[in-house]
Amino acid sequence: MNKQTQVPVDKMVFRGTNSHTGRFISVTPENSTNQHLAYGRIILNPSLPAVSFSNENRETGLIVLSGEATLKVANQSFQLGQYDSIYIPRESFVEVMSGSSVDIAEFSADVEHRYPLQVVRYSEILKDPGLVFQAGSGTNASRHLHMAIAKNVEAGRLVAGFTWSDPGNWTSWPPHEHAAMLEEMYVYFNMPAPAFGIQMVYNNPDHPELVTVVRDGDAVLMPSGYHPNVSVPGHRICFLWAMAAHREVQDRQFGVVNVQRGFDGGGSGLEAGRKR
Repeated sequence: MNKQTQVPVDKMVFRGTNSHTGRFISVTPENSTNQHLAYGRIILNPSLPAVSFSNENRETGLIVLSGEATLKVANQSFQLGQYDSIYIPRESFVEVMSGSSVDIAEFSADVEHRYPLQVVRYSEILKDPGLVFQAGSGTNASRHLHMAIAKNVEAGRLVAGFTWSDPGNWTSWPPHEHAAMLEEMYVYFNMPAPAFGIQMVYNNPDHPELVTVVRDGDAVLMPSGYHPNVSVPGHRICFLWAMAAHREVQDRQFGVVNVQRGFDGGGSGLEAGRKR
C-alpha cells in the first residue's frame, strides 16, 4: 500500500487480464481507483464463437488486438480485423462473433448522452499523420503512437489507442500527468515472454506510489501522478492506453498535460503536446 495516498496496489494493478475466454471485465469503478473507466477482454475461439451484451449507460470502445470478428450493433453488421476499432453509443445491444479466434480489448465509461456509432479502420488511421506518428526525442524515448478513438471520434469521455516503443526505450516521456481532466490506464499486449517492462506511477519521485514489473496482459491504473515506463533491452513495451474525461466532452482533450518539473525545459510545466 502506498503510504502517501493510501491507495491499495490491488486497486491499481490487475494481472493476466487476457487469461479468460469469452467476455470478462477485469476493471470497473467498483474494484479499482477509476471513477468512470472500465476495461475487459472479449476472447473468442471455436469452442466459444460468440458473446452478446448490453452496455446500458456506458459508451464502449472495442479494439481488435488479433484475429477477426463480426459485430452486430443497431441492426448493422461490421467486419473488424486486427487494430480496427469501433465506438458504440450507450444503450446498445452488441453481438460479437468469430469464425476462428479473436482477442478484443473493451473499454467503457458512463455517459449522459448518446454519440454516433463509428467504425475506425486501422488502414485509414495509418494515412493520417495526426492519428499515427512517432513521438519522443533522442534515441531512448522514441515510440510509435496510434490514436484509435480520439479526435477522430465524437464521444463523451473515452479516448483510447495504443503505443509501442523501440526496444529498450522509455515511453510516456518526459514524465507527465493530467489527473485533473482525465483518468488513465495502460494494458500491456503483444509482449510474449520473456519480454517485460517497468511501470512507475508517482506524484513525488522520492516516494513513488507504484514501481512494478509489467508483462503481457497486465493492466496498470494511474489515479494521479506521472506514469513513465520502460522496456527491457532487446524487447518492445506495447500497451493500450485508455482515458476517461472527468467532465463529459469538456475534459475530453488529448495531450493537455503537466510535464514533471526538471524535464519540462525550465518552463511552467504545462504543455499541450503528444506525450503518450
